[in-house]
Amino acid sequence: MSTSAEPRVSGLEVRSIDYVPLDERHGKLWHLGPLWFMSNAQIATLAVGLISITEGGNLIWSLLAIVAGTVIGTFFMAFHSAQGPQLGLPQMIQSRPQFGYVGALLVWFFAYVQYAGFNVFNSILAADALHTTLHGSVKLWVVVVTAVALVVALVGYDIIHKAERFLTYTFLVVFGIFTVGVLVTLHYPAGSFDLGAFKWTPFLAQFGVVAGYQISWAIYVSDYSRYLPPDVTVRKTFYWTYFGSALGGIWLMALGSMLAAWAGKDFETIASINAAGDKVFDGFGAIVLLFATLGLVSVTALNMYGGSLTLIGAIDSFKRVRPTLGVRLLTLGLTAALSLVGALAATSNFLENFNNFLLLVLYLFIPWTAVNLMDYYVVRRGHYAVAEIFNPHGIYGRWGWHGIISYLVGFAVMVPFFSVGTLYVGPVAKALDGADISLFIGLPVSALLYWWLTRSIDVAAETRVAEAEAAALEQAAHEHREP
Repeated sequence: MSTSAEPRVSGLEVRSIDYVPLDERHGKLWHLGPLWFMSNAQIATLAVGLISITEGGNLIWSLLAIVAGTVIGTFFMAFHSAQGPQLGLPQMIQSRPQFGYVGALLVWFFAYVQYAGFNVFNSILAADALHTTLHGSVKLWVVVVTAVALVVALVGYDIIHKAERFLTYTFLVVFGIFTVGVLVTLHYPAGSFDLGAFKWTPFLAQFGVVAGYQISWAIYVSDYSRYLPPDVTVRKTFYWTYFGSALGGIWLMALGSMLAAWAGKDFETIASINAAGDKVFDGFGAIVLLFATLGLVSVTALNMYGGSLTLIGAIDSFKRVRPTLGVRLLTLGLTAALSLVGALAATSNFLENFNNFLLLVLYLFIPWTAVNLMDYYVVRRGHYAVAEIFNPHGIYGRWGWHGIISYLVGFAVMVPFFSVGTLYVGPVAKALDGADISLFIGLPVSALLYWWLTRSIDVAAETRVAEAEAAALEQAAHEHREP
């Protein structure tokens, strides 16, 4: 394997799944706030707030479900963020200590499907917004959105952070005015704020989708904190990530719920935003949609970036990969192409498909986040031999049966509680009139089972290995190779 250093090319990021050495760490901790705020403050998130209204719930209980789901779901996502500065690694590669060098492919496959799936929805929404405001072919706009997002993702980490900060400042102005307009100019049906009109099923449906949406960010977060220096505290990293994501999520989901309550059966995401904006002043709806498109392009770039890292990690499980710019370009292109094909072939039944997709994401990543966080914060307490994560015959093994078993058992016990629209309703969910409480089953089962199975792990011995390999790890990182 070559050990020659590869320089940074025209500002393009070269690193991918490899460890970020200490002398390349940079950035400010507060940058995580606007990044995660803006990642959530886009109109794909707005669509998450529609579920309760479309299933017969009223506005006040929909808003309460949104707040509750965000508060709980973001809690798990933000704790993953603190792993990045401490380990200097992207998120999904960190699954190897729990699932094994090859076994991690189990969750990586689901992660890659998530990245591609979200990009299908994001690019469709962006293309519809551009078609409404600038006209032209929807399919052409899908291609344009995908191409621009690909360029942003290729430049990489730093430009993504800068773009999200700029968009955050602009968002506060444009969507601040839009939100005031929604609150002042729109009229809601009778009973919208009646606390006595509680319905269990739409409340839990909304809560579950929101929590799932927030948990789904867990596979991203270390990707965007791994260049920070390791002396940032876990607590502050958690806070900047948590409040940025939670505030952006609640804001947009609440807007979605209010727009759905106002428009009723006539609700269509793009058309309703345009109509509500024009109630502020003529043409403002188009301004909101054009700005919203920029937000969708930025989050599409995030998905491509994360998808590329996941795909490189998957390839590396079979054949060790030297993390170069060429590898990034190839995997970004494949990820963009997959998302593009999906968007061009998608049907028009957007909301139902999006709801089902979010629930599927929730089911797939509840046991993963439980295992990963239990391992990091309780079992190993942040002590990992990073070089061994890249060793197919290292201390973490090829198959991490503790993690795999905990994941599969956690997923299996959730199945009776699933409620996925017309696709599947489990026997317990049927008994609860369609209410979905699988989140509260899968998380504790996977976490506690993993803790019980890993009681024999010798963390002190792994720490000694990490200390012995630390210098070689830094050297390998400088030479742009895996240790």
